[in-house]
Amino acid sequence: MALLFRAFYATSYSGYILKTSAGLPTNAVYGFVKYFWDAVERFRPSHIVCCWDLGSKTFRSEKFEDYKANRPDCPEELIPQFDLVKEVTQSFGVMNVGLPGYEADDCIGTLARLYSEKADVYILTGDHDMLQLVDERIHVVIMKKAKAIMPSIRRPRCSKRSD
Repeated sequence: MALLFRAFYATSYSGYILKTSAGLPTNAVYGFVKYFWDAVERFRPSHIVCCWDLGSKTFRSEKFEDYKANRPDCPEELIPQFDLVKEVTQSFGVMNVGLPGYEADDCIGTLARLYSEKADVYILTGDHDMLQLVDERIHVVIMKKAKAIMPSIRRPRCSKRSD
């Protein structure tokens, strides 16, 4: 979700929204795919999962009414792109994960802990909250903010010791 929002704002900051001939906004999907392929080329993952929010109501917002209440409404041009980006990632053979009542971050944390028992896990995001997941096998790749759609992605520094 963080990458989709970042892609939307990076491509719409001038006020221009890329659309299909039928008028369907696509700028966020376009930017997301560019971020996505850049990461695939740089990190060459063996498996990929995309995690998504499935609505604004979560167990947190039910317990705390003001949870994320200070956030502005989602831009109208972004809403139809939520389903579209899932279709695009699915067409790449990527599994889409989301659970009603939970945030994408919850799914990311759960999957990272589960899969890190057997492999190194890399989380590509613009969300610094993910840094709390970092350990020996879980790595967080934070994308830098930029107005252009050419992201700056850094490989995490890993020190290999041979004891």
